[in-house]
Amino acid sequence: MIKPLTLLAAAVLATGGLGFSTVSDTRVSDTRLDAACLWAGEGHPQGSQVAAGGSAYTCGMDGAGPHWFRGGAAGASNVPNPGADRNVGGFSAGARQPGTDFDDYCVGDQLIPGVGDVFEAVPTSGGLLWKSAGSVSQWTFDPGVVQPKSSTRSVGLCHDGQLL
Repeated sequence: MIKPLTLLAAAVLATGGLGFSTVSDTRVSDTRLDAACLWAGEGHPQGSQVAAGGSAYTCGMDGAGPHWFRGGAAGASNVPNPGADRNVGGFSAGARQPGTDFDDYCVGDQLIPGVGDVFEAVPTSGGLLWKSAGSVSQWTFDPGVVQPKSSTRSVGLCHDGQLL
């Protein structure tokens, strides 16, 4: 025999009465585990691998979210490589790109061209930023892609360490 209290509880849950709401699905999902890694704005599922600049990158997770882990050598790039420009948000942490004019900076009155470095997307408290990860000699440019040899900016744009 079913007790009246059990029937009342079932009725209350079914109607959402007494200020309680019901949950129709008790499965718990951690969407972070399904989070895709971004490369030039395109999502790649966890565990997938891309080739860029002569290196293989595998999509995984770290404490901050989706992350590209750099592996061994790889052949020609199979993803777009627009360079480290304003669109760092189109990449997940760990992605690397050759430098562009966007990455130029000044030391005193000397212009340091961004095209001389490879930059990595790194997490900060405000999102991602491009951080120098080494010389551009670490990047293998695909056949037909011409590496910029210098900045389009001039040294006259540097004043007391500031790029004007």
